[in-house]
Amino acid sequence: MDWFVEPFAFVQQWLFETLIQPLAFAIGLGHRLENAYDATGWLLVGLLQLAVLVLLIGPLQRWRPVEPITDRQTVRTDMLYTVIHRLGLFRLALFFTLTPLLDDVFGVLRVAGVGTFHLDDLWPGVTDQALVSLLIYLLVIDFLDYWVHRGQHHFEWWWRLHSLHHAQRQMTMWSDNRNHLLDDLIRDVILVIAAQFIGIAPSQFVAIVAVTQLSESFQHANVRLWFGAVAERLWISPRFHRLHHAIGIGHESKGRFTLGGSNFGVLLPWWDMLFGTANFELRFDPTGVRDQVEPDAKGHVRNYGRGFWSQQWQGVLRLLGRA
Repeated sequence: MDWFVEPFAFVQQWLFETLIQPLAFAIGLGHRLENAYDATGWLLVGLLQLAVLVLLIGPLQRWRPVEPITDRQTVRTDMLYTVIHRLGLFRLALFFTLTPLLDDVFGVLRVAGVGTFHLDDLWPGVTDQALVSLLIYLLVIDFLDYWVHRGQHHFEWWWRLHSLHHAQRQMTMWSDNRNHLLDDLIRDVILVIAAQFIGIAPSQFVAIVAVTQLSESFQHANVRLWFGAVAERLWISPRFHRLHHAIGIGHESKGRFTLGGSNFGVLLPWWDMLFGTANFELRFDPTGVRDQVEPDAKGHVRNYGRGFWSQQWQGVLRLLGRA
C-alpha cells in the first residue's frame, strides 16, 4: 500500500506544517499538536472524498438518474451536512468535547490493567501484511455497523433521531451525512470504542472510515444502477440501499408506521443475507418516511424540517415526544 500511503503522508505533513500547526499555535493549542496532526489527516481524506463525489459519482447521477431533482433546496442542505462531516468540522467539535473524555477513560483502564488487544494478532503473520490486517478490521467494523444500523431502526427513541436520514425524498450522493448530530454522536462513540478495544491503529481507522463513507455516498446516489445477480451479493449497490430508503418498504415492517425493514448493511450485504433482512428485488421506489406523505388520524403529516437547524430542532422535538 506504499503507493498510496507515502504520497498521502507527504501531503499530510506539508499541510500540517504549512497551515494547521501555525494555526494551532495561534489559537493556543500548541500542546495538542498530535491531535492536530490526526485532524489534518481527516481533512485531507475529506478533500479527496469530495473530489471523488464531484468528479466520479456526480457524472453517474447525470448519466442514469432514478428521478429528476425537483427540490434543489433540500439537496443543498444535504451538501452542507456533507461538508460538515467530510471536512472534519463534526470531528473538530468532538475533539474539543468528547475526545478528551474518551482519552481519559482509556488511560484509566490501561493503568488499571485493562488493556486493548490486537485482533489481527490472532492470525499469525497477518500483522506483517497491512492490507490483510485492514480487511480483517474492515469486516469486523462493518459487522458492528450492521447491528448499530438495526438498532437505529429497532429502538423507538433512536428511530426518532435516525428518521431524519430517511426523510430525504430527493436522495442523492450528498444524502449519506444527512443525520441528526445526536445520532452521529451515538454511532461514532460506539465505533470508536470498538476500534480502540480491538486494536485498530489510527491510520487503519481513517482508511476504514474513508472507504465506508465513499461507498455510502455512492449507495445514496440518484443513479439507476445495480451490480448484477452475483456482484449484488458481494457489495451493496445503489439499488440495494435505495430499497432500504423506500417509503413503506425498506425501513418499516408490515403495518402502519411500524419499525423493522430490510437492507441494513453498510458495506457488505452478507449480514443481511445471514440474518434474513436482505431484499434483492430489482426496483427503484420513491424514498422518504410514510408519515411524511400519509396523514395520521388527525389529518397531519410529520414535519422533518427544511434547513439544517430546523431539521436538528425537529429531531430534538421528536426525541422528546413533542413532534
